[in-house]
Amino acid sequence: MNTSLMKKIIICTSIILTIFFLDRISKIYIIQFITEDLNSSIYINQFLSFNLVWNKGIAFGLFSFEKSFIYNFITILIVIINLIILYLIIIYKDIRVYFFLMIMGGSLGNLFDRLYYKSVPDFIDINYQEYHWFIFNVSDIFITFGVICLIIAELIMNKKNNE
Repeated sequence: MNTSLMKKIIICTSIILTIFFLDRISKIYIIQFITEDLNSSIYINQFLSFNLVWNKGIAFGLFSFEKSFIYNFITILIVIINLIILYLIIIYKDIRVYFFLMIMGGSLGNLFDRLYYKSVPDFIDINYQEYHWFIFNVSDIFITFGVICLIIAELIMNKKNNE
């Protein structure tokens, strides 16, 4: 096997696993802490608290359905998207690979939860006064950051190609 290919596989796998395990550790800690404390909320400060909610939808609780058919369909769709992202990680040779790796690591964290718990534990609650953002988790941070960076990279690369 080509040494540069092997190096890419090791780096990519390490990044994905690091993101996956950061997500897993945070979720396990929150679930255990809140379960032992018998309280669904941990107040940190006026802007941040941890509130455990179980998300049966996709990002930020969107498209939450109780019907198992729709839940299973969304889960299969996520697997297909992950396979597409894996393909893109393999074919790209530039900075976009790292953004796809962030998306893939986060997605695998949430996919694991969908399969293991049948929903995704979200717990990071950011608010200002009485305005709350959607409750999210560590995987969502990596997915969102990866998508934003990917959009910026595509805009920059398209601008360079047009010039």
